[in-house]
Amino acid sequence: MAPWLRSAGLVGGSWLAFGALRWALSRCPLPAHVRRDATRTWRWRNLLVSFAHSVVAGLWAVVGMWRLPGALDDLVGATSPSAHLLLCFSTGYFIHDSVDIIVCRQSRASWEYLMHHAVASTGLLSGIFLNRFVAAGVLSMFVEVSNIFLTMRMMVRLGRLPLQAFYEVNKYLNLAAYVAFRLAPQAYLTWFFVRHVEMRGQGAFLMVNLVLLDAMILMYFSRLLRSDFSLGGRKLDPEDEKKYLID
Repeated sequence: MAPWLRSAGLVGGSWLAFGALRWALSRCPLPAHVRRDATRTWRWRNLLVSFAHSVVAGLWAVVGMWRLPGALDDLVGATSPSAHLLLCFSTGYFIHDSVDIIVCRQSRASWEYLMHHAVASTGLLSGIFLNRFVAAGVLSMFVEVSNIFLTMRMMVRLGRLPLQAFYEVNKYLNLAAYVAFRLAPQAYLTWFFVRHVEMRGQGAFLMVNLVLLDAMILMYFSRLLRSDFSLGGRKLDPEDEKKYLID
């Protein structure tokens, strides 16, 4: 089987697997506040799938990078079958989530997520099919460790769960994970590309993707600080539940 065909099959298989997971999770009970509204119900199930992806992909990325000695110095050429499979796995998730958002008519409220998924998935696909920058893709997946805590935060707020003590602890863990697994790897990736990558072809394409992701990450970080750590942060308003991203 041609390598590109095998890779396409792995991405498609991941997409179908996340679709099956969503179907299974749709049979799970919902918090009382969530099940009273169709939009909240969709968001809750969407977040459950996102949480599952974050746990698997985040831990996989950390272990995968640890098992690629010297990868931080060679983000262009370093690769392994496990690293390649991780990129296929996460690309399948991004495609699944994008389709879920569009089919369920949440595009207007979730356009930022659609933009993020488009940037992330095209970058990962270039690594998958060209077999270059695979290690860079694995390092970019460190963000999923941060998403574990971020998703738990969003679910507590969305379901209005009586877990105030958990929320208070999680918000500091979320902040620490955001800096360690989102800001720091992204800063290193950007520095590496500016310092070592030729700005043409795939390198130029991925640099544009990086800059867009840098802007998104800093914007989300400012929202997080304003919401959870600023005295002037506003309370959760009922209208916020119509948005995918809660400030």
